[in-house]
Amino acid sequence: MNRVSAERYEPGDPHGRFRYGPWRGGPDPLAAPYDVRAAIDKIGSDVLSAGNVRDSLRELLREGLDGRGGLDRLAEKIRKMRNAARRRGDLGGTLDQVRSALDQALAAEREALAGEEGDDARFAEMELDTLPDDVAGAVRGLDAYDWHSPEARQTYEQIKQMLQREVLDAQFAGMKQALESPDPEAMQRVKDMLADLNQLLAKHARSEDTSDAFREFMDKHGEFFPEQPETVEELIDALARRQAAAQRMMNSLSPEQREQLGQLMAQAMADADLASEMAQLGDNLRALRPGLDRGSDAGMRGGGEGLGYSEAVQAVAELADLEALEAQLSQSGWGSTLDDVDVDLLEQRLGNEAARDFQALRDLERELEAQGYLTRGDDGMRLTPRAVRRLGQSALKRVFDQLAASGNGDHADHRTGAADEPTGLTRPWVFGDELPIDASRTVANSLRRRALRSSTGSGSGGGGMLLDVEDFEVTETERRTTAVVALCVDLSFSMVQDGRWGPMKQTALALNHLIETRFRQDALQVIGFNRLARRLTPVQLAEAEPEWIQGTNLQHALLLATRHLRRHPDAEPVVLVVTDGEPTAHLTGDGGAAFRWPSTPETIRATVAQVDELARYGATLNTFMLGDDPGLARFVDAIARRAGGRVFTPDIGRLGEYVVSDYLQARRGRR
Repeated sequence: MNRVSAERYEPGDPHGRFRYGPWRGGPDPLAAPYDVRAAIDKIGSDVLSAGNVRDSLRELLREGLDGRGGLDRLAEKIRKMRNAARRRGDLGGTLDQVRSALDQALAAEREALAGEEGDDARFAEMELDTLPDDVAGAVRGLDAYDWHSPEARQTYEQIKQMLQREVLDAQFAGMKQALESPDPEAMQRVKDMLADLNQLLAKHARSEDTSDAFREFMDKHGEFFPEQPETVEELIDALARRQAAAQRMMNSLSPEQREQLGQLMAQAMADADLASEMAQLGDNLRALRPGLDRGSDAGMRGGGEGLGYSEAVQAVAELADLEALEAQLSQSGWGSTLDDVDVDLLEQRLGNEAARDFQALRDLERELEAQGYLTRGDDGMRLTPRAVRRLGQSALKRVFDQLAASGNGDHADHRTGAADEPTGLTRPWVFGDELPIDASRTVANSLRRRALRSSTGSGSGGGGMLLDVEDFEVTETERRTTAVVALCVDLSFSMVQDGRWGPMKQTALALNHLIETRFRQDALQVIGFNRLARRLTPVQLAEAEPEWIQGTNLQHALLLATRHLRRHPDAEPVVLVVTDGEPTAHLTGDGGAAFRWPSTPETIRATVAQVDELARYGATLNTFMLGDDPGLARFVDAIARRAGGRVFTPDIGRLGEYVVSDYLQARRGRR
């Protein structure tokens, strides 16, 4: 549908008149991001070829449509970013930073001691010589040391402050900036924030209403949360995510690094009040978000630039985000949908364009449901009758295209008589037509032709009205002859192995659509059979998946076909069988099925008895044999002779053409 734009004739026009024309303002603002009909055709094609709706929809979303990328393209970007994040740097960089600063402090202290005389200086040198070799032990051993060098003392204090900032910044993004100055009041604000935060989380854990408390908390302490969460749940998510990243970062270190860094972090939390609040916060977050991954290794690769503790935690958190997005985009979980994908996180990591592409995919999935092509149930996505009609329409169009190309099987019935009724359509008269003339359309054609000749000066406008041969139109009619049709289709696994499953389904749906739209008075029943037979609705047929069941129970299928024919005694009885194997199963006295390969005389006798029953009823029984099984060829030839039917051996690509043509001929009584 073409969009229109409106332009006012004049800015001061008191009548407010507008002139409408085609939209010329760039891309159509109301155009759908995807062609929904093309999408359902693609899904339907996969379903008919032994697939299922869930896998077909997922494949469509993965590949994209109309030249736009799908989930695979987004996932590929995620994989590249994840690999880059894993090579971001050395997670143990904090140890290197502390070791470097500590060496600097010790060098300054030793230089100061060398210039001093007396036992105190010598004793201090001995104390430095006995410090542990590991970084954490050295920092802990210097905690009570009486520094002689002011420069060394300042460097050591900076180490402790840096560790404290790193720990807090790892849990609270942006905390490092708030603690840049050694102001005791800044640290007290952090302690107050932690106390208020723990109270808020405890209240939330008790399922109390925390809306007002959350707003008050953010008004008071919002400077510590650059993410600006809008709800207490978002606040918990952000904090728990960073806590889990910190634990995964520690798990990624070597045992020695993990032990050293753990000791340094413990020393950074030497303040009892601060340590208590941080421990309580950790317990609250683990209780509120128990499902987060805290125990796995982040898989970061060593080497590269050393990362500080908070930088390392942030790198692991970003890697966790990318891993989560990759899992969400894979849609591998049972019942997973695109609603499971965190769009905000996707936009944050991949940008606006990726978010728009994803939104278009999600709109397509929703539009397929909104327009009635797919429905969601307890067992996942399913095709609707509307979708199956669409598939049948497409299949029938392909069949008629083949018929037109071959010049055979014209489905129009030009015979007239008392049993005919108008269809409401007309067409130009051709030599030999016996259909009634449509007088009004014929006269209108003559007047239109006469007016056209007058306007071009090629003829006279006066005189009476003359009729030319091309002016005549006839009214199409349709015979009221009704048919009752049983289409028996083989559902054995060999149909899938030899590539016949899809054409078989398409043929059945094309025939069903033809009867529903053109011959509504006819009664069609599709019967599928393998070891047992069953009646199938169009939706059930479209969604039928291959079963690893041995057996071809044609007898049961013909029994159900006979019952269907007897329910319509006044209609022309037609039975069509599509199969690729001879009967290997038949019904037993208890209603079960006896299977034996190769076929047994008992199975053949039971099947032939049902063929004879159809022959006595006067039904047309035509068989469409797929493949070149010699046993099947002998069998279908035999039943054709007994029932007066015909055997077709169509190429699999022309199965629909053969079946539809035979149905059209059989319903006219041309046996």
